[in-house]
Amino acid sequence: MANIDLKLSSKEDKVTHRSEILIRFYQGQKIDYRVKSGLFVEPRHFRYFVNRNASKKQGVVVPDKVTSVTKEEAKAKGYAITTRGEVVITDRLITPEVKFDKEQARLLGELQTTIMDAFVAADKSNLSEDWLDKIVYRFHHPLGTGKVKRQRGKKRVSMYELAEEYLDKKRFSYDHTKAFRVLVRDLARYEAFKKKVLQEKFTWNIDKMTRKDIEDFEDYLRNEKTLSEKYPKQFESILEEYPAEINVVHTMVKLQDRGENTIVKLKKKFKAFMQWLYETERTTNRPFDGIKIGVEKYGTPIYITKEERNVVAETDMLAMFEKLEDEDKKACSKLPLKTLETQRDIFVFQCLVGCRVGDLMRLTSQNITQGILEYVPSKTADEDAPVKPRIPLNPCALKLVKKYEGVDKDRRLFPFISPQKYNDAIKAILLICGITRIVQVRNSTTGENEMKRICDVASSHMARRTFVGAAYKAVRDPNIVGKMSGHVEGSRAFNRYRQIDDDILKETISCI
Repeated sequence: MANIDLKLSSKEDKVTHRSEILIRFYQGQKIDYRVKSGLFVEPRHFRYFVNRNASKKQGVVVPDKVTSVTKEEAKAKGYAITTRGEVVITDRLITPEVKFDKEQARLLGELQTTIMDAFVAADKSNLSEDWLDKIVYRFHHPLGTGKVKRQRGKKRVSMYELAEEYLDKKRFSYDHTKAFRVLVRDLARYEAFKKKVLQEKFTWNIDKMTRKDIEDFEDYLRNEKTLSEKYPKQFESILEEYPAEINVVHTMVKLQDRGENTIVKLKKKFKAFMQWLYETERTTNRPFDGIKIGVEKYGTPIYITKEERNVVAETDMLAMFEKLEDEDKKACSKLPLKTLETQRDIFVFQCLVGCRVGDLMRLTSQNITQGILEYVPSKTADEDAPVKPRIPLNPCALKLVKKYEGVDKDRRLFPFISPQKYNDAIKAILLICGITRIVQVRNSTTGENEMKRICDVASSHMARRTFVGAAYKAVRDPNIVGKMSGHVEGSRAFNRYRQIDDDILKETISCI
């Protein structure tokens, strides 16, 4: 027998103070779907089922007639409750708020019936992963003559709500989710710019979006900082006010000029989102057809050599710090020297294993078996197909693991600091260790090449490039290196990590 359980989302709209009803549909052990209902009620109108056995164990007697209570009632009377519940509205005074919730409850009943009817008619052996998503979407957007119709009195689902649903369904990595939310805020600011500055009645609509809308948005991305300086008063409110559907904590953003690579990445994410909306039948619109996304361009990979890595590992940092110029000392004093020495060890270890900083900070002793480090990269299949890297640890890496054994309170391999502070520490570490050679760097905003000290452009990702560069120079086989770095065979990203220098070319020619 199929069942439907209801839960109430912990997220509450800051304006309406309503939360979304979540649906779980399941039968036996093989069929189990979870979906957002698109329906919202006040928490006081959602009652949780009482767990009688758990309440009894706590010494609380539940009257027979009580089957469900609100969270406040459960807390006041000491009842144990389940996470499941039901919508119950008993208000005698029918205010507009109560009337709205009653309508949501009515629609919820219709939706549950629709789901059950669809399941009865469905081929149980061939249910797709998004079967329930499509049913809920069609319930709110019934298809008529090829155009999406809205239910009477039902607000159109905004693009920002769909963006949240997209993130919920795709389960991207933390970094990809964070980057996608940047796009969502950019879209929101553009919409606000059109309304507050250009005085246009514009709202992002997935069914009516055109190629010109996307091209205008791209133009806005290129010029947003300039526009904010031209219209400072309007942008003050634009930067403070975001749609309530965007479920993030907003802080005042300092706008910066965007480079071509940044714009290409944003367009890729926007196109992928619109493609998902099309594939899941949320729209029949394909506004990106005919639009050229462009290609990201990168300069020569910059990383420290094996010899420089060894210098970093062996340097007496206290002695070298004392020899620095006053200006450099000041630049290196953001973190205590003791902290820098610890982060130096972590940086050296990262250079020896090549994992991303997000993966590095999750490693524990359980990731090491018989001297081999193994972990599952946090990147998901939308970026690179997941590969489980295996890296034999050399004596230096094993020594560092042993040195910090049991030090971290969370039982990780090392006592990490935040990624941003780690990047700051790496710059200071290289400066103190005298790794200051001049390198050619591509300015991500202008696309022009600039000359900078390598310590000034160092980051945690340089450790990954250092590992890949050194490993590739030793074996010249991208598949072997990829097995350790986590790059899939034929990965285009791999080329950004290694450089085919003159030494490699000369050695290749000598073998012919």
